[in-house]
Amino acid sequence: MRKGVIVGFVAVLAMVLCMNVFAEEKPLKAAFVYVSAVGDHGWSYAHDLGRKYMEKELGVETAYTESVFGPDIERVIRGYAQKGYDMIFTTSFEYMDPTLEVAADFPDIVFEHCSGFKTAENAGNYFGRIYQARYLTGLVAGKMTTSNVLGYVAAHPIPEVIRGINSFTKGVREANPEAVVKVVWTGSWYDPAKEKEAALSLISAGADVIAQHQDSPAAQEAAQDKKIYSVGYNADMSHFAPQAHLTAPIWNWQVFYEQVVNEVKAGTWKSSSYWGGLDDGVVDIAPFGQMVPQEVADMVMKRRQEIIDGTFNIWPDKTDQELLSMNYFVEGVEGKIPK
Repeated sequence: MRKGVIVGFVAVLAMVLCMNVFAEEKPLKAAFVYVSAVGDHGWSYAHDLGRKYMEKELGVETAYTESVFGPDIERVIRGYAQKGYDMIFTTSFEYMDPTLEVAADFPDIVFEHCSGFKTAENAGNYFGRIYQARYLTGLVAGKMTTSNVLGYVAAHPIPEVIRGINSFTKGVREANPEAVVKVVWTGSWYDPAKEKEAALSLISAGADVIAQHQDSPAAQEAAQDKKIYSVGYNADMSHFAPQAHLTAPIWNWQVFYEQVVNEVKAGTWKSSSYWGGLDDGVVDIAPFGQMVPQEVADMVMKRRQEIIDGTFNIWPDKTDQELLSMNYFVEGVEGKIPK
């Protein structure tokens, strides 16, 4: 009888140990909600590169839904929560309130919202100092213009976009004090037809470099068609317009996603507002086009290193809160901010 009890005890113990091992090896699951198609080669594409990195390098099971709008936003987020995902990343400004609403009902799930400002105990927000990269691309554009007119195709008049226009213009004017930046609004994050139309209108107004805060390469393609230069956004768009593309501000979202995964695994994750920069590696600039002179590239890379080292500040007289709420244009910008 004693032998039977011991054998039974050993069997139970072995089963418990196996269950614990299985539980420890069970991979984390992360879901992503995107505002546009991952094939846009823009905003959602850059986030999806981070998702793929998380899956391949960190062993996280992932899922995503693309092109989520309006009443579908909360439904999609809630659907992932009900399926028991450990982390849910919502990647557009308009997802902020629906994210917080769902997070309130699922306190054991980690939620991270991109580009918003609200938080909860189980919901953080994250963004990057892409304005640093925009300033650097402005230096390039200011050196490459000959007409002293640059165009900027802009999506929505929110602080994020306005801050980017102003930072780009600061770079342009530092490199070329005579240059101006003309702005045209599309009212959309992703609408290739509108983006191309806006770019063409700026070219007609004399712009010989086109920059953008848009998610498709349409403005880049318009620039190449008209044999002028362009500055992309989100990712390296040079393959769409190799004769036009000077460089681009780009995202490396895997830097932040790896940080979150490691914190969740270690049980140290806490809600916060992340705003990383060039020093973190979450933002950067794409490789220079072959048309960019070496002395220009060297000048820009020197300034890039100064920003990383903390010896140069693009906005020395502004607090982070002032930058995050920016609602005016600096000198050198031509255009109005819609109300």
